[in-house]
Amino acid sequence: MATALVIENDPTDDVRRLGEWLTEAGLDLWVVRTHAGDEIPADLAGYSALVVLGGPVPPYPLPDGSPAEPWLPALEGLLRKAVRHRVPTLGICLGAQLLATAHAGEVVRSPSGPEVGPSVVGKRDAADTDPLFRYVPLMPDVFQWHADEITELPRGATLLAASTRYPHQAFRMGDRAWGLQFHIECDTAMIADWAADSALLAELGYDPDLVVAACHDVMVDVEEVWQPFAARFAALALGELDDAEPRRSLPLLGQ
Repeated sequence: MATALVIENDPTDDVRRLGEWLTEAGLDLWVVRTHAGDEIPADLAGYSALVVLGGPVPPYPLPDGSPAEPWLPALEGLLRKAVRHRVPTLGICLGAQLLATAHAGEVVRSPSGPEVGPSVVGKRDAADTDPLFRYVPLMPDVFQWHADEITELPRGATLLAASTRYPHQAFRMGDRAWGLQFHIECDTAMIADWAADSALLAELGYDPDLVVAACHDVMVDVEEVWQPFAARFAALALGELDDAEPRRSLPLLGQ
């Protein structure tokens, strides 16, 4: 069985529903919990895919120039190797930000303020020919929970989804590495854990119970979009998806 390496950067953001979708699609998962002291592998030998999850730490250096967590430089190095060697890669929230910073993109504390709760993002034209995004609806439901923002994509990155206040919601590096600023892995229990004593909700003046309820209300909608997306990612890792699949087009009128 093919194995995906999963990097868990914080105990509150595990692979959860995304892990269920990937295993249902045929991938085995090997979870490295960096927050618990697990060592990041030096390379991806023996792994068919890489998944990097979120967390509250910033991907940029602290004021004294040191990394926010000691493992982040090694994780950025692993992401560079994944792109270079065309290993199917999925970065979520912090994982997407690290995919950007690892390739000279820019991430800062968002000048637009935190983005929290259920939301929609809009696909860009390039998504129509993307092997994973081509079947995602035009405006898919997502969960947002971040205070940092990708303000500049790496050179050569392909923008796949955007929103008005946060223009870099999803992108691809190379042909097999995807970054999602939003969350797709959450269940209601995870959202409830995040909402409890949340500094972001307090900053925004949001009622935690209302945020959890609003997220719960779109949980099925999120699954309908992102479970097939995860299955396509797994198929790519398993060698069952032709990532050069031609785009289907409608016949011209009169033919």
